[in-house]
Amino acid sequence: MATTVQASTVIRVKPHHYIHVLDNNTNVTRVEVGPQTFTRQDHERVLNPTPLPMILIPPRQYCIIDNPIIRDKEGKLVVDKYNQPKLRHGDQEIRFSQDPFPLYPGEVVIAHPVPLQVIQTNSALRLKCLRDFVEVKADKTTVSHIAGDEWLFEGPGTYYPRVEVTIVEPVRAVIIKENQALKLRARLSFVDRRDVVRQVGEEWLVRESGAYLPGVNEEIVGFIQALVLTDRIAYQLLATRSFTDIFGKVRKAGEEWIITQKDCDTYIPDVNEKVIRDIKAITLTNRQYCIVENPIDPKTGKNKLGHKELLQGDRTFFLLPGESLVKGIQNVNVLSEDEALLLSAKEEFVEKKGTTTIVHKPGDLWMIYGPCDYIPPIQVDVVERRKRIPLDVNEGIYVRDIKTGKVRSVHGSSYMLLPNEERWAKPLAPIVEELLKKSASRDQNEEHNESDRDSTKVITYRVPHNAAVQIFDYRKKEARVVFGPELVMLEPDEEFTVLSLSGKIPKRPNHIRSLALFLGPDFMTDLITVETADHARLSLKLSYNWHFKVEKDNPSKLFATSDFTGDLCKATGSLVRAAVAASTFDNFHKHSSDIIQQAVFGSTDGSSNDCLYFETNGLVITNIDVQSVEPVDQRTLDSLQKSVQLAIEITTKSQEATARQEAERLEQMARGELERQKIIDEAKNEESRSKLVQLQAQSAAVESTGQAVAEARARAEAAIIEAESEIKQARLSTKAVEIEALSEIENLKAKHIVELQHIKSLNNLELIKAKESATIETTKFENYVEALGSDTIKSIAQAPEETKAKLLAGLGLKSFMITDGKSPLNLFDTANGLIADAQRSEVDEE
Repeated sequence: MATTVQASTVIRVKPHHYIHVLDNNTNVTRVEVGPQTFTRQDHERVLNPTPLPMILIPPRQYCIIDNPIIRDKEGKLVVDKYNQPKLRHGDQEIRFSQDPFPLYPGEVVIAHPVPLQVIQTNSALRLKCLRDFVEVKADKTTVSHIAGDEWLFEGPGTYYPRVEVTIVEPVRAVIIKENQALKLRARLSFVDRRDVVRQVGEEWLVRESGAYLPGVNEEIVGFIQALVLTDRIAYQLLATRSFTDIFGKVRKAGEEWIITQKDCDTYIPDVNEKVIRDIKAITLTNRQYCIVENPIDPKTGKNKLGHKELLQGDRTFFLLPGESLVKGIQNVNVLSEDEALLLSAKEEFVEKKGTTTIVHKPGDLWMIYGPCDYIPPIQVDVVERRKRIPLDVNEGIYVRDIKTGKVRSVHGSSYMLLPNEERWAKPLAPIVEELLKKSASRDQNEEHNESDRDSTKVITYRVPHNAAVQIFDYRKKEARVVFGPELVMLEPDEEFTVLSLSGKIPKRPNHIRSLALFLGPDFMTDLITVETADHARLSLKLSYNWHFKVEKDNPSKLFATSDFTGDLCKATGSLVRAAVAASTFDNFHKHSSDIIQQAVFGSTDGSSNDCLYFETNGLVITNIDVQSVEPVDQRTLDSLQKSVQLAIEITTKSQEATARQEAERLEQMARGELERQKIIDEAKNEESRSKLVQLQAQSAAVESTGQAVAEARARAEAAIIEAESEIKQARLSTKAVEIEALSEIENLKAKHIVELQHIKSLNNLELIKAKESATIETTKFENYVEALGSDTIKSIAQAPEETKAKLLAGLGLKSFMITDGKSPLNLFDTANGLIADAQRSEVDEE
């Protein structure tokens, strides 16, 4: 309340205004309402400085009054014993549109008039009861509300507020689209709009499209989108609890089923359903089939566990829950004429082929041969697809009979395995596998074949030229030897004999592994250490030439020893050591080759043998070459080098003395021969000189006679030559004169031609000049005639001669001719004649 201000004693209160007047005697405040003129008494005091306007509430508005006054049932004001209006302290009152009213002392306007809240369609207000009250509705029905109750005031309508109710929140309707559902959850147990009892926490769906206003006890969980079903897509569902679906089928908890386009185009899963996965349709062409495991029984709707069903042909279907495909979609087995299928029966069944009935027991094996199409029944397993194996003459495979276990080799023609046969993999030792990859040569750097060998193919080995391979048959306990060049094909029970030979220098055992034994001739080199009788240790490098002597009746003798190189080197080494041990160093140094060959080859009847033959394997050594002899001890080596150097010096000096003596002897012989040759030459010289004197005399006589003849002949020939030269000179002079005359004539001709051309050119120029001058004169005369006119010319013609001459002179005419104009004149020919005569006269003058 405003502070009291002492004003005038007379206060004019306008209509719809009021003042509060305090009676100081009774201490009671009353309200004075206008229009009136209020006269204040001395014991009274006006609490408002000016009259206050009454509270005016327009239509469809309201205001809230705090500490409102109390009225009785008839609407009259209730006062206490002091005539003071009673107030409901701590309470509020909502007043709607009415006549303007004043505020009694103690009343306070909390909210000035505000419009009533209009609730639109698909909207509502969520209300909550603050204290118990009974609501009287428009149809005179009463509803009791208890503090804490909540309900909705749904539109369209105008909400009139009450002090017992508070607005919790506005609620708007949710729009449910096509192929969509609204998932709700119950906050409390209640009965929904469909009169369905809902328990706390229960969830359900609202599937109707349009606006949906959720109830006060309904909580929106979310939207559920519909599953679109096509002829290619279906969905597998799982029941989380027992319920009845929208198709009226009772579903048990844990039950699974699928929804296809045959059931509906779109499907909204229920709250008791869970979408496991989407299932794509399986399409089979007329060339495909599949086997379904655990198919659904159409009568019971349950899986037939352990059963299988064969589906084939043009069809599209979905796998039901629990069903699965065995090996997926399979193509029809198309067999060509060289293909077949090996089949195995998993259980007993009867096969019909035309009129024949065949009963197959479990485990039976048989084959279907092409050309044909084949779809195996569910009782049959396709073990493998077999194809006829083409084999050349040098190719083969190992085949094992699975019933008897017998293994055989097939080669030389194409072969199709029988039902009771399979390809057998022949095992080989790793060393044999490695040797088969190498080329059959003795080159240490030979190429390797790194490709993996097919163990089911017949093992082949190309035996090189002049080599032998031993093959042992463990079943027959026999061995055979194959000589190259040849291609070896192993039978199932045969194995190669692997040779382990010594190699390198000095020989090391097991250094060379080979399948082929080369027969030679060849050589091998070894390094051995020997000791002489005087204890000089020497290192000998020996090279043996060897070959094998093959016995046709017993070729296996070649492989009697597995290491013939090691045995050869050991045997010869022991013989050489024994022979060297019985000889001194000097003797061995001088006769090493003889001693070694004698020791190895031996002698028969006092003569040395030329070879060493090993009876065990037929090995023959034909020669031994001592490549080097080196002492092992360094002091012996130094002494040997000194002795060798001394021997070389002695030999060199001896050779020099012999050469010197021989040179002196040859020189003496040459001198004697020279003296003898001189005497012979002098005798021959004297004889030649006598012959020369005779010849000189003869030549002098001939010379005197020949000189006279020669002079005569020379003079005659000189005269002839002189005459011929004069004749030739005369001819040449005549020819020169003739040439000069011809040249002068040619010059004159050329000069005359040039002159004629020049004259002709001048004539042409003069002619052109005359023609142009005549044209000019004609034009000039025509112009004069045209300028004078016919009358003037006529007057001139009629004038006297002197006058004519003057007039024509005035016209610039030197000569003229007057005609009647009817007879033509050839002035051009006249001019040409004049010009030609003038030119002739000029030529004559020249």
